[in-house]
Amino acid sequence: MAVQTLQDLIDAGVSGRGVLVRADFNVPLDGGEITDAGRIEASLPTLNTLLEAGAKLVVVAHLGRPEGAPDAKYSLAPVAAKLGELLGRHVQLAGDVVGQDAEARAEGLTDGDVLLLENVRFDPRETSKNDDERLALAKELATLAGDDAAFVSDGFGVVHRKQASVYDVATLLPHYAGTLVATEVDVLTRLTETPERPYAVVLGGSKVSDKIGVIEALAPKVDTLVIGGGMAFTFLAAQGYSVGSSLLQEDRIDTCKDLLERFGDVIHLPTDVVVADSFSADAESKVVKASEIPDGWMGLDVGPDSVDRFDAVLGNAKTIFWNGPAGVFEFEKFSSGTAGIAKSIIAATAKGAFSVVGGGDSAAAVRTLGLPEDGFSHISTGGGASLEYLEGKTLPGLNVLEGDA
Repeated sequence: MAVQTLQDLIDAGVSGRGVLVRADFNVPLDGGEITDAGRIEASLPTLNTLLEAGAKLVVVAHLGRPEGAPDAKYSLAPVAAKLGELLGRHVQLAGDVVGQDAEARAEGLTDGDVLLLENVRFDPRETSKNDDERLALAKELATLAGDDAAFVSDGFGVVHRKQASVYDVATLLPHYAGTLVATEVDVLTRLTETPERPYAVVLGGSKVSDKIGVIEALAPKVDTLVIGGGMAFTFLAAQGYSVGSSLLQEDRIDTCKDLLERFGDVIHLPTDVVVADSFSADAESKVVKASEIPDGWMGLDVGPDSVDRFDAVLGNAKTIFWNGPAGVFEFEKFSSGTAGIAKSIIAATAKGAFSVVGGGDSAAAVRTLGLPEDGFSHISTGGGASLEYLEGKTLPGLNVLEGDA
C-alpha cells in the first residue's frame, strides 16, 4: 500500500517528539484478569521501535463497548499493567481520555515515556456518526501528543471503523502505518491478489448473516469453502434437513439455498454433528448424521466424520484462510471439531501451505486449545477487519493512511 511506514517515521526522527499511537487492546477479560494478551503482545514491535528511538508515546485504545461514558468494568487499568510488564517499563494510565488528568500527564512526558489514555470509547465522540464531533475529539487527542507530533496507526482490528482515533486523527497529523497494520495488509493482499492454489477457506462462527458478504466474495475465487459452526445449520436447513434446536437464521435459508446452487461445487458442509440436550459444558451429547438431528437437540460441534472429510480437502491446500470456530470450543466436550480443523491447517502449513487465522474467536480458539501459534503462517489481530478486506470493502482507517480520506 502506498503509505508511509514506521521506518519512514524513524528515518524522519522521533527523538523527543510526541507520537500518538492507535493500538488495539480489545482483549478478553474475566473478572478483571486478561485471559488472552495476544493483541497487546502484537503491539510490542511498533511500541518498542518508537521507544528505542526516543519518542514520547501517547497510546489510544478501546476495550469492549461502553455506552460513551466511563464504566469501571471497561477500564484499561488491567491493560496498562500488562503492557508495562511486557515492555519492561512503567506505563502511566490517564484517569480520563482527553481531560485534565490526561493533559497533565501528557505535558510531563519525557523521551521514552508511555502514557495510555483511558478507554477512548468512554468519550461518545469517538464513535459518533457526526463528522464534526469526531473531528473535535481527534483535535484534542492530537494536542495531547504536542507540537510536531506524528500519528501511528497500529490497531488493525479497528481499521474498518470510521472513528475519531482511527480515521480523523490521521487527517490532522503526519500519519504512518505501524508494523502490525503493514504486516496484516501484506498478508491480506497476498490472499486476495496472489494466492497459491489450491486455495481453501474455512468459515465458522454463529451467524451466517455475518459471513454472507465474504462467502459471495470468496466462493468464486477459491477451490474449497468449508463451513462449520452455528452458521452451518442454516445451510443444512436449506438442504431440507431438520436441525432440531440448533442455531438457525430462518430469514437466511433462501440465501443459503441460492449460495448452494451457485457454489455447491466448492462448499463443504458437515456430514455429522455433535448434538447436545442443552447449551452447557456438561450437557448430554451424541454424534448424529447431519441429516438426522433429533427434535429438542442442538448441534454444538461438527462431528468426527466431518473433521476427517475436511482434513482431506485442507491437506492438499497451498493457501488457507480460517475465520470462525467449528463449534462451541469454550466447552471442552464440543471443542474437538475446532481443534481437528486447526490441526489439519497446521499439518498443511508444515507441508508448505500459507495459512492465515482471521483473528477474533479463531485466534482465541488457537490459544484456548493450547495449539502452537507458530503452526500457522499468520494469526490476524482483526476478525471483522480481515473479513471486510477480503470482501473488497473500503476500510476507512487504511484509506486515510493512503491519503484518500
